[in-house]
Amino acid sequence: MKNKPLIIVSGEPYSVFLEIFLKAFKKNIYKKPIILIVSKILFIKQMKKLNFRFKINLIDKESFDLDKLSKKKINIINIDFKFEKTFDKISDKSNYYIEECFNVALKLMKDNVGKGLINGPISKKEFLKEKFLGITEYLAHKTNKDNKVAMLIYNKKLSVCPITTHLPLKLVSKNLSKNKIINQVKIITDFYRYKLNKEPRFIITGLNPHCESNYKSSEEKKIIIPAINFLVKNKYKIKGPFAADTVFMKENLKNYDVVIGMYHDQVLSPMKTLFGFNAINITLGLPFVRVSPDHGPNTNMLGKNISNPKSLIEALKFFNK
Repeated sequence: MKNKPLIIVSGEPYSVFLEIFLKAFKKNIYKKPIILIVSKILFIKQMKKLNFRFKINLIDKESFDLDKLSKKKINIINIDFKFEKTFDKISDKSNYYIEECFNVALKLMKDNVGKGLINGPISKKEFLKEKFLGITEYLAHKTNKDNKVAMLIYNKKLSVCPITTHLPLKLVSKNLSKNKIINQVKIITDFYRYKLNKEPRFIITGLNPHCESNYKSSEEKKIIIPAINFLVKNKYKIKGPFAADTVFMKENLKNYDVVIGMYHDQVLSPMKTLFGFNAINITLGLPFVRVSPDHGPNTNMLGKNISNPKSLIEALKFFNK
């Protein structure tokens, strides 16, 4: 199918994503059709409130026709949302709506309709609850790829990957393994080789401060160093473990493409400090490419028309390649 459209799930209805989408769409970054999966009523309300005036092209999800897509109008697949008049905060009342948006998007991707999938932010507390750690794991489960995906926060200058994602710190050490580190590096390497035509250079952090522990057997000795040794033996370009408090220094970063960290904030906090919104969240290992802007619902800024669309713009640029 030529000129495949980009599929975008609007995500949490009580979020700044629609504002960000409208600002990004106005810049005409993505040159092919886009399909936004959203409540038409909710979208029109947001558009009017923010003083945007785009025309809408309504697409039938049951009888999809590529020829009916528009590059100038916003193509919408409407998902009914029963709580438009009452929603004033993130709650589980939106869960059915969000699930249905994803179901439609995943059906399009399974049918080879979309070039890729972008989703707006989701409330982990309300939508995912305790079933999944994040949308990465949710989509892996929905596509039968459990434990076969990697979260990559990507910037062309530097990317990061946390081996464990949205776990409480007390559970991180229990969820690390040699095989998990090896598999994550392999998945990321395939992405760089086949999508970016580049052999990636990795640097990996330890778990403990200064990569050491007062205990007889640390995670570095038991898990991380054996994983590195295996990867080096198999010709992967990886060095470490390095102490996380110095790994992001400039002299280190200029020689590497990807920092592998042991837990979420260990690598995402410095990444956001370095690049702000100029990064995207890519789920690797799915049957398709999924990207999410690197921001949350940010309900405090809802309706104020001051949100930064940079991360979504970077996501759209990525699919232009």
